[in-house]
Amino acid sequence: MQSIRILAQIDLPSGTLRWWDGSGGPFVDGDGNIYRACVLTEDALPQIEAAINGEAATLSLVVSGIDSRTSDNVWEDYQNGNVVGSRFRVMLQKLDQYEQPVGTPKIKFTGKIANLTFVDQTDAIGIRSTIQIDISNRFTLLSVTSGAVLSDVDQRARARVINPSAPDDRFCERIPTLKDKTVRWPNW
Repeated sequence: MQSIRILAQIDLPSGTLRWWDGSGGPFVDGDGNIYRACVLTEDALPQIEAAINGEAATLSLVVSGIDSRTSDNVWEDYQNGNVVGSRFRVMLQKLDQYEQPVGTPKIKFTGKIANLTFVDQTDAIGIRSTIQIDISNRFTLLSVTSGAVLSDVDQRARARVINPSAPDDRFCERIPTLKDKTVRWPNW
């Protein structure tokens, strides 16, 4: 019976961090890359699914169970101001009946880190580090920092910069006209 494994990869200036969702030892993919075990929160899977399906422009994940060396490296990059803008990818890896990778991982979501928050908790066992990673993808550019949607003028200006050879963007102009339309489906 085949199964899949959720892989996450962050490309930081100090190096690439690779995690897989689960507990246990390291996971080695077909190319020899080593992924360390981590624990995603229970609401992470629906968030990842929404991001993969293009239903979410941002993805917020909380990763815990990170070893201290990795946490220290991420903290150092964070202190140097090198984390924001780093590439983040979510991949799915098929496994065979022996839990060995089959083929290469399929990239399902790519974004850039917008923010990183560290939370350290102490208990009887020791210090547990969790990192909240806020990732944005290309659809986040459709909103401004205040959270408002771009105006018609802003959308046209943005479209001219991104794709100067395209005709004038009339998207914001056409949307209000759709409120009076009736969608009939299926059209037999």
